[in-house]
Amino acid sequence: MPCFSLPYGNSVISGSLPDSIAVDTLLPPISSIVCDEELLVQDAITHPIGTFSWKNVSPAGSVAIAINDKTRPVPNSILVPALLGKLDQIGFTPDQITFFIATGTHTPMKKEEFGLLLPENIEKNYKIVSHDCDNEQNLTYLGETKRKTPVYINSSFYKSDYKFLIGNIEPHHFMGYSGGAKTASIGLTGRQTINKNHAMLVEPESTFGVYGKNPTRQDVEEIGDLIKVDAALNVVMNSSRQIMHAVFGSIREVMSVGIPLSRKICQTNVTHSNYDLVIASPGGYPKDINLYQSQKALSHAASITRDGGCVILVAECKEGVGSNSYEAFMEGIKSIDAVFSKLQQEGFKVGPHKALQFAREQRRIRIIVVSSLDADRLSRLLLEPSASLEDACKIACTNLPKNAKIAIMPKATNTIPSLEINDIV
Repeated sequence: MPCFSLPYGNSVISGSLPDSIAVDTLLPPISSIVCDEELLVQDAITHPIGTFSWKNVSPAGSVAIAINDKTRPVPNSILVPALLGKLDQIGFTPDQITFFIATGTHTPMKKEEFGLLLPENIEKNYKIVSHDCDNEQNLTYLGETKRKTPVYINSSFYKSDYKFLIGNIEPHHFMGYSGGAKTASIGLTGRQTINKNHAMLVEPESTFGVYGKNPTRQDVEEIGDLIKVDAALNVVMNSSRQIMHAVFGSIREVMSVGIPLSRKICQTNVTHSNYDLVIASPGGYPKDINLYQSQKALSHAASITRDGGCVILVAECKEGVGSNSYEAFMEGIKSIDAVFSKLQQEGFKVGPHKALQFAREQRRIRIIVVSSLDADRLSRLLLEPSASLEDACKIACTNLPKNAKIAIMPKATNTIPSLEINDIV
């Protein structure tokens, strides 16, 4: 494979490898859309699963609809009108419905950005609130989970009579899978809640593809129970972001049905689990919107890279690093060991946790980053920058062993290298 291209922002970037080296290209299975996307979604809403029933929904109450922020490629243009159509059929009016943008610890979105998430007619006619995890005056305490996570939820969302979530089910690097309760349990909770939950990412079973035994994910489910979410509308998309499946109903049942569907679409067989070099792209925008999000692709690539091997992370990062607290944490740190020492001294916090996720991989593999980020900025994060993918390939290939094993992952964030995982739910 002399030349190859990878998604990079809204474009592609090219590189080349020696002709003499065999390369495995790891992609999710090809999934062609078999039904009209809007019909799939409407059918799911009409036939909810689990304990949720539209018969129990009265048009006299208020409705809260949680949607993901701009870092998530959720097809709101299809999902939101479909759910609103059902609510309108029941008798709800726009003034009874509020949209909550589930930002988690991300920067709250500005009003002028709402159009990135919602169609113009909806943006103009419905109230939209961007969550702020640090606004303690608008957080309600609900108690602790079994794992001692204090649950602080957006008060306005919690007080609504009916609470719906919109999202997608796909692999998540330590939560196992996104979707279901996570939109509210993480997206609409306070920083204390998110910090305590995400601290569990150090547990061995807090990894992609693991759900039932994943402590981080099961904590999320319990948080969702405390919040009393009524139902979730989730989709499973293929690598072209087409809706392949839609599921609507009680949050746990949505995950039970959605995870096997997601796995079929995202899981790919691997020839080796010890590649010498893996070249990975998150999959383009918005998966590579910033370094914070792009790290998720690294987790999948690193899982099949041998100790002493190398991963080239190819991510545009048009919106920078994506976490001021991560950059602030790394100021003055000169070694990987110092990252662990500082984390131990200061305790786990979301933002700086990204330093932990990079450092855990850097202890055993080399990481080269190809992005639009300034080289000095990457170096301050202890990441090795490269001016181009071509240069990165030359650098990485310099020390490859004879008969080196190389893999390319064009859509790494949505690609699960085949593993023996038997605890789907």
